[in-house]
Amino acid sequence: MFISRQLARRTSLRVSRRWSHSPAAALSGLNSVTEEDLAHFAKILPPTAILSTLSPSATPAAELEPFNNDWMNKYHGRSTTVLKPRTTQEVSEIVKWCNQRRIGIVPQGGNTGLVGGGVPVKDELVLSLSNMTKIRAFDDVSGILVADAGCILQSLSDFLTPHNHIVPLDLGAKGSCQIGGNVSTNAGGLRLLRYGSLHGSVLGLEVVLPDGTILDQLTSLRKDNTGYDLKQLFIGAEGTLGVVTGVSILAAPAPQASNNVMLALPKFENVLPLFKETKRQLSEILSAFEFMDRTVYDLAVKHGQGRALDPSDVEGAECFVLVETSGGKREHDEEKLNSLLESLMEAEQPLINTGVLATSPAQFSALWAIREGLTEAVSKEGKAYKYDISVPLHKFKEVVDKTKEHLRQKDLLHDNAVKHVVGYGHVGDGNLHLNVVAAQYTPEIEAALEPFIYELVASYKGSISAEHGIGVMKTHALQYSKSPTSIEWMKRIKALFDPNGIMNPGKVLP
Repeated sequence: MFISRQLARRTSLRVSRRWSHSPAAALSGLNSVTEEDLAHFAKILPPTAILSTLSPSATPAAELEPFNNDWMNKYHGRSTTVLKPRTTQEVSEIVKWCNQRRIGIVPQGGNTGLVGGGVPVKDELVLSLSNMTKIRAFDDVSGILVADAGCILQSLSDFLTPHNHIVPLDLGAKGSCQIGGNVSTNAGGLRLLRYGSLHGSVLGLEVVLPDGTILDQLTSLRKDNTGYDLKQLFIGAEGTLGVVTGVSILAAPAPQASNNVMLALPKFENVLPLFKETKRQLSEILSAFEFMDRTVYDLAVKHGQGRALDPSDVEGAECFVLVETSGGKREHDEEKLNSLLESLMEAEQPLINTGVLATSPAQFSALWAIREGLTEAVSKEGKAYKYDISVPLHKFKEVVDKTKEHLRQKDLLHDNAVKHVVGYGHVGDGNLHLNVVAAQYTPEIEAALEPFIYELVASYKGSISAEHGIGVMKTHALQYSKSPTSIEWMKRIKALFDPNGIMNPGKVLP
């Protein structure tokens, strides 16, 4: 169903901060894996769970490439050895040995991250959790799910479907990302507006600490007010404090009715009034409110992610919004959504130009495919510098415009350097995905972007990482979002848990 109506109608904070980027320094004092170490691992794991270019395994180096490189082909490690344990006990024995031998460990899930947190800086051992795929328990009364860290997010969703529950987390990479990695990066996703962050929905964790000790806090209690809530330290720690091996999470009741609508807006200034009105009218059934600018929408169409609107309806649109509802009664939800759309179209000064309302499950999926396919579309267009930031909602477009103008002044805004600067993200939680699409990754472009973007974010009192984490990409920029006192205490916590510095070295902390 289509609804249409056409409307007739630089300061940046300069902060004196140290700017250096040498994650390899965190690996000083750590040792490489040797054939002696490999022989010890062979006592813990079967041969099929060990990939190593060292003797006697002699695995071809090409088989280690998916573990040594991120999916964007931006971050590259040189690990000689990948271990794939099946149990928490095996993880414990491996980590204990590495701690004694001072061998760096990179815990790796689906390797879908965007900041290099899941690949080695040098030749650290890669500890892949991909073989830990057991669903340990599910209570369909309380909705509490307990699973191994290596369970793929989509697999958990598929498991919960016949039980009328859903994972309270939805990501574009759900077909390959793992729940342990989601927890370790405190992934946000598309429906944080409805279900909140993992700091709230994760009830308990099982973690192997850097000395091999198993910390079992895998509680399935909704309420437990007995002292320090230690699990919170590991949510978002990116494997720097220990290896998450098990997760207890509160699944949400599956909505009995879902719908969505893609709206075209004549100008960005209409996004916030639209969000405010949408929240007022849809209230408890609003589950997502996603923003995308015109350029990134056009890239999605160009690279085959779908087309929500006819070309004639897109004319005059500066940006787009995808609104989703999820509730318990279809008639009630449709009445609310239709009432919203009617009021938007009948307003004296309409906030939207046009829109399309999903009328079938296939169309519902097609509209979401456009939003979820933005990352892929950008990667097909060129090499993307991705900045996942939190800034005030009304500054979304200003960030994109200032970045574009900065690159223009540097004579880098052309087809042979930076082709596009685009913005999209989660309006519901103030998360903007700023993507700078270049012909190639070059030192010149990176130098133009950093620290400029981090200084810009700091000028808005924002965060340099809204949901992707710090990884290796932003360790040197942590100072733009955290005070010296905060960073010092983070370092003290790291030293307390991991005095030998073996856990994901070179990540998170400067």
